[in-house]
Amino acid sequence: MSLAAALREGLAGLGLDLPAAVQAKLLAYVALLKKWNATYNLTAIRDEGEMVTQHLLDSLSVLPALQELALGGRRWADIGSGAGLPGIPLAIVRPELDMTLVETVAKKSAFQRQAKIELGLANLTMINRRVEELPGGAFDAVISRAFAELADFVRLAGHLPAPDGRLYAMKGLLPEDEISRLPQAWAVAACIRLSVPGLDAQRHLIVLERA
Repeated sequence: MSLAAALREGLAGLGLDLPAAVQAKLLAYVALLKKWNATYNLTAIRDEGEMVTQHLLDSLSVLPALQELALGGRRWADIGSGAGLPGIPLAIVRPELDMTLVETVAKKSAFQRQAKIELGLANLTMINRRVEELPGGAFDAVISRAFAELADFVRLAGHLPAPDGRLYAMKGLLPEDEISRLPQAWAVAACIRLSVPGLDAQRHLIVLERA
């Protein structure tokens, strides 16, 4: 199966009907990631087909859940975004979002800047700093993918959302122990089982809000 066909099939499994130009931009991101990965080791995944499943579809799997919750405003931050995941796929698919990628590793931030240029993502901003150094209250939503334990996510990034903003943690297995260790100032607003087409592994989205 071609990459384009695999992406189409996966998007259909997620219930996402995207224009051909958007799908082409998602595949262009995968091609750019593979090119840079050969030199800069941005991700352990080398195969483009696996990148479609484990990077693109995994990142986009939050959209059906977020649409049920309401998307949570325009100003988004992706914390510890690495190669731009999930922020870049989300920015491609939802151009109305103002997506800020926060990454401390310079080579990864450089890749993100190149992706913005080559993919024409005007809604993307890169910050090459530690998350705890950023000013508070600047975002409607802050998302992370395999970034840190929930208590650490709250400790490092809890100041970033606006007063009614939320934190979104993408996790594998349901992190019941992590949830039990959350500080009292934060509560779980929703815990959603995600389905990633082609991926035989558990995924969850933990939605956190101030208690």
